[in-house]
This record gives sequence, structure tokens and C-alpha cells, in this order.
Amino acid sequence: MYPHKALFLDRDGVINIDYGYVSTQEQFHFSEGIFELVRLFEEAGYWIFVITNQSGIGRGYYTQEAFHQLSAWMCEVFQAHGITIQAVEYCPHHPDAHCHCRKPNTGMIEHLTARYPIDLTHSWLIGDKPSDIALANHAGIGGSIAIGSTPIPTSTLHFESITACYDYIQHNRGRL
Repeated sequence: MYPHKALFLDRDGVINIDYGYVSTQEQFHFSEGIFELVRLFEEAGYWIFVITNQSGIGRGYYTQEAFHQLSAWMCEVFQAHGITIQAVEYCPHHPDAHCHCRKPNTGMIEHLTARYPIDLTHSWLIGDKPSDIALANHAGIGGSIAIGSTPIPTSTLHFESITACYDYIQHNRGRL
């Protein structure tokens, strides 16, 4: 199987509004425009992956089972919008654990590339924190998009919102 380009999405702050340690469907509010944006990438032939630090598990705020249930529901909602999430990769560790999987470390990407033939140089990552963009750079992901009011200088592109990102990609599909 030939390597495939991928879109890696951070969860909290990109897929959903980051209220801090979101762990239930009631707390989970999808970001405006996320389905439209991800659909552009999927239509351009990208596999879609979610990569997320979930230190709330390591801190004891919620369980891995609760995280898996929420992730399954999130993937079902994407599927209802015609979008397939290939996998959700997560780091459950407390930041003090100094694990290999917590962003900006590359463990989550390495786990995914061990299971999927991904062409990292032609892939993109969308994140809202410097650790997301640093992961893209450390892992050799070709492009990165920072979302939020504060630019991250090492990102390829920056937008204040998901909808602004969608508008740009919609009019610049050649960048994909």
C-alpha cells in the first residue's frame, strides 16, 4: 500500500471548544465550521486522525473509559456528516510523567505511522497550542495550521478561527 497523506487534528480547541478537561457529551461543543473544514481535506484524499493530550485521565478527572465513550460518540457525529475518522490517538499521562506520547513529543504520530502507511511530508496538522505545532515540526509533518488569536511563528499558516481557516482552504485548494 502506498503512503497516504493525512490530516492530524488536535481535539480540544480545534474540533471542540476547549472548556478545560472536556469529558462528556454535554460539555462537548463542536467548533463552528469544523465539519466543513475537515470535509475539504477528506475530499482532497486525506485520511483524518485525531491526536490529543488528555492529562485529565492522568490527573484523575475522568477515566479512560469515559474518554473512549466520548471519542466513539465524536467519531459517530463526524460519520453522520460524511467524514471518517481513521483513528483517535491520545496521551493519557500527567504532564509530569515525561512520557514519549505527550505533545510535543512524537509518540502519537509514531504509533499511527506504525499502523497506517502515512506520508508525513504531504500531511497537515491543525492545532491551537505551540505544543501542537512543535509536534508537527518534530515529526516531519509537511504543513501546520495554528488556530487562535495568538500566532505561533513556527506554523505554516495561522487563522483566528476554524471558519477563517475553512474560507482560506476553500479558496486555495491547491495548497492541499
